[in-house]
Amino acid sequence: MSHIYIYSPSSAVRDKAAFRRGIARLQTLGHDVEIDEAALHSHTRFAGDDETRLAAIARAADSEADIALISRGGYGLTRLLPELPYKKIARSIARGTRYVGLSDFTAFQSAVLAKTGAVTWAGPALGEDFGAEGVPDDIMEACFDDLVCGQGEGTGWRLPKTDGPALSRFGKPSAEQAPEFKLRKATLWGGNLSVLCALVGTPYLPAVKGGVLFLEDVNEHPYRIERQLTQLLNAGILGQQKAVVLGAFNRYQLGPHDKGYKLQTVVDWLRSKTRIPVLTGLPFGHVPTKVLLPVGQQIELMVQGRDALLYWG
Repeated sequence: MSHIYIYSPSSAVRDKAAFRRGIARLQTLGHDVEIDEAALHSHTRFAGDDETRLAAIARAADSEADIALISRGGYGLTRLLPELPYKKIARSIARGTRYVGLSDFTAFQSAVLAKTGAVTWAGPALGEDFGAEGVPDDIMEACFDDLVCGQGEGTGWRLPKTDGPALSRFGKPSAEQAPEFKLRKATLWGGNLSVLCALVGTPYLPAVKGGVLFLEDVNEHPYRIERQLTQLLNAGILGQQKAVVLGAFNRYQLGPHDKGYKLQTVVDWLRSKTRIPVLTGLPFGHVPTKVLLPVGQQIELMVQGRDALLYWG
C-alpha cells in the first residue's frame, strides 16, 4: 500500500464525479489516499487563489507521501513559479516523494528541474485518468504501479512506419532495413509544448544540453504546433538536444484552408530543420494510454528497427 496525496495546483476541479471516481479507483487498488484540504476549492478558473494553491503545494511537500498526484491540469502554475518552495520540494523528493502530473504541471516540473535538479514524473492526473468513465487504461495503471513499487526501469513503444526512412541516416540498418542506434547519457525532459514555450526566456526553463526532449499538446492545430516548435528552434533549444520525441498531439480539427497541411507536414518540416533524430508515437499526452517518464533523469534512448526504448534503470 502506498500513500498518495491528491492536491490541485492549477485549474479548479469542475468534474467532481471524475474526482470521486479517481479517489475510489486508487483506493480499490489498495492505496492510502489523502486529499488536500483545498483540493476542491475554486477561485475564478483556479483551484483557489495563488496563496491557497501555494499552500497546497507546500502541504504536499510536507505530507511525506509516496506519490503527490495532481487532480488535474488546466492553467495556473506559471503564475506561481517565483514563489514555489523549491527547497522544501527538493527535500521531499530526496525523502522519496514522487510528484506526478502532466499538461500545466510541465511548468512545475521544468522549474523544479531548473532550480534544484530534482526529478519529477510526467504521468497521469487523478480525474482525467483514474477518474475516467469505464475502466482506466491498463497500460497507464501498470506504469503507475511500477512507479509506486519502484520497479520501473524504462518504457518502449512501436515507431510508426513513417519514422523508418527519416531515421535511417542516424544508424546502421537492422534486419528490417530500418535504423538501429543508441543515445547514451542524455537528460530526459519536456512535457507540454505550449507550457514549455511560455517558459522560454525565463529562469524556469531548464538549460538542458545533450538531452532528449519529449513533447505533447492538446487542442492545438498543427500550424500552432509548428509555430511553437519554430520558437524552440530559433531560440537554439532544439539544436542543443540529442533527440526530440513526440507524443500525442490531438483534439484539433483541420479545415478546408489547410489544403493537405497536417501534423505529418509539421514533423517532416521539423526533421528538415534539425540534425537530430525526431521520433514519433510516444504513448504520452492527453490520451488514455500514457506511460510515466522521469523528468530530469539520465536515460538511454535505443532504436532497433521500429522498436524504441527509453531506459533509466
